[in-house]
Amino acid sequence: MTNFADQDYCIGRGLGVLTAKLEAADNIFLLHAIEQNVGFLHRRSQGSTFLAIGSKELSALPVPALPLELQRRIAEILSAVDEAIEQTEALIAKYQQIKAGLMQDLFTRGVTPDGHLRPTHTQAPNLYKESSLGWIPKEWKVIAVGKLAESVVDGPFGSNLKTEHYVVEPGVRVVRLQNVQDGQYNDLDRVFIAESHARYLVRNQVNPGDVLIAGLGEDRNVVGRACCYPEGLPAAINKADCFRLRCISVLALNRFVMYFLNTAAARYQVRRFEQGVTRHRINTGNLKRVCVALPSMDEQALIVAILDNAVRNIETTTECQAKLRQQKQGLMQDLLTGRVRVKVGEAEGKR
Repeated sequence: MTNFADQDYCIGRGLGVLTAKLEAADNIFLLHAIEQNVGFLHRRSQGSTFLAIGSKELSALPVPALPLELQRRIAEILSAVDEAIEQTEALIAKYQQIKAGLMQDLFTRGVTPDGHLRPTHTQAPNLYKESSLGWIPKEWKVIAVGKLAESVVDGPFGSNLKTEHYVVEPGVRVVRLQNVQDGQYNDLDRVFIAESHARYLVRNQVNPGDVLIAGLGEDRNVVGRACCYPEGLPAAINKADCFRLRCISVLALNRFVMYFLNTAAARYQVRRFEQGVTRHRINTGNLKRVCVALPSMDEQALIVAILDNAVRNIETTTECQAKLRQQKQGLMQDLLTGRVRVKVGEAEGKR
């Protein structure tokens, strides 16, 4: 990892400092040149627990020999993209904070028919009642997941679905723990089984819109985290420790329950039922005991719409950031290899 020092620092072990000769190279250009050619350093790194390089390897890293003014112009172009990436990072963080605040407010205060948050309990105590989950709107009910569920299914038992059953695509997707993130399905990690075997496991079929819940977790990926299987994906099969939940359609929306399972109130309940030391685990029986603060179907739909919009803002900005990173990689390849020539003094609008 490389970075540019914005002030004076004392560095510790495992860090190195490069300072360009003022008459030969620009520091920011040097930063981008190292970033472009970091594979050179990876190939020369050594170590078993931690990979490391020394000053000898760092000094041998090839850097394009370009006139100083051209270096500065290239550094200016690439730094402009870096600035745009940093701005999107800040925007993503802002949207994530907004979503976290909405999750807290929506599942304790709910919304009125016009889509506005109810006054707080302090502002209007007459609108609330005390429950096992704390103060909730008077119209809401507290219902266990088991009473809301049409079905809660764990993955196939033991030898019914093992790694050796995986096949090369095409086939039927298998939903695993690594696909289930907090409110988001990770579609990058894909494995498949044969259609004939999937028919044998029809009880474990996952359809678009179903709730997926992690029955196993640790500190970074907590047990009980939930997401919905995305619309537009083909039917799949869930693996062991990855639960599939379908709600009774007249009682609860799948997405509402999914969002609720990612709240602090749900996580607190899950922790009470957790087992295991190194990796925490919950079974479907205990998952069914987790209680949900449940408004009317109309209010559930309003809450889901608000949170879906917050998620779209995060996803759209994240996609924008990914495109900027790709753009930077292309620019680095073009500018630092000389594939594209840059005119010194080129107008700002032609970057």
